[in-house]
Amino acid sequence: MSHPRKPINPADTGHALRDSRAQSQRERIVLAEHKPQLERVQRRLFLRSSLSLGALAMLSGCNMQDGDSVDKVLWAMSRWNDRVQGWLFNPNRLAPTYAASQITKPFPFNAYYPEYNVPDIDGSDYALEISGLVADRSDWNLARLRTLPQTSQITRHICIEGWSAIGEWRGVPFRTFLQRIGADTSARYVGFKCADHYYTSLDMATALHPQTLLTLDFGNAPLPPKYGYPLKLRVPTKLGFKNPKHIAAIFVTNEYPGGYWEDQGYNWFSGS
Repeated sequence: MSHPRKPINPADTGHALRDSRAQSQRERIVLAEHKPQLERVQRRLFLRSSLSLGALAMLSGCNMQDGDSVDKVLWAMSRWNDRVQGWLFNPNRLAPTYAASQITKPFPFNAYYPEYNVPDIDGSDYALEISGLVADRSDWNLARLRTLPQTSQITRHICIEGWSAIGEWRGVPFRTFLQRIGADTSARYVGFKCADHYYTSLDMATALHPQTLLTLDFGNAPLPPKYGYPLKLRVPTKLGFKNPKHIAAIFVTNEYPGGYWEDQGYNWFSGS
């Protein structure tokens, strides 16, 4: 049984049109007010690939939780920034290395929590979990990891907060480890879950970079707890927050894994 349609009230239609026009006008005003800031941010995004969306929020004076017009523009710019950085990334270009005399002493502690909350991990029963697009999903203990080829590097850690420090790291080239577990290197991402509840992810090209290191030692000794014991990823081509510590699990995937800071607005690629 059909029901008669309610007659259209011209007054209602007029109110709706006026409301829509008013909303559009408000959005244009918001964008116009922020246009100078947005233009500056856009230039910096192109010239400084390491800028995070969190930094952009501060530069533009925007609350990234508002969902307003500027918020949407900034998120779109951050996604574009990720794509541009991916296009510009050279898998053969090495980050600078340094002499032992240039190592920062003491090397600073950094995390999203105070040092007294560093996790206490028993290395004797440590087992690194492997999952996702890999042929071998068996766990890895520390002794097994040390049977793989080892290399060292003295590179600079660059924090998004504005400081940097040079340290010496030793461990397994990450691409060697990925090859050993039969990872699908045509996949898009490698994700990391950590014992301190941190998590992050890398593009596969960066994971395969010759300097990306699955780190077991700092200097000539096992990683101290404050630097990531028992296992840390050292990625000298990325900002510091892309270097996870206390790694408990690694997975290979084609689904975007995000990250602790990335999910709060930091630029995901964050590298050169």
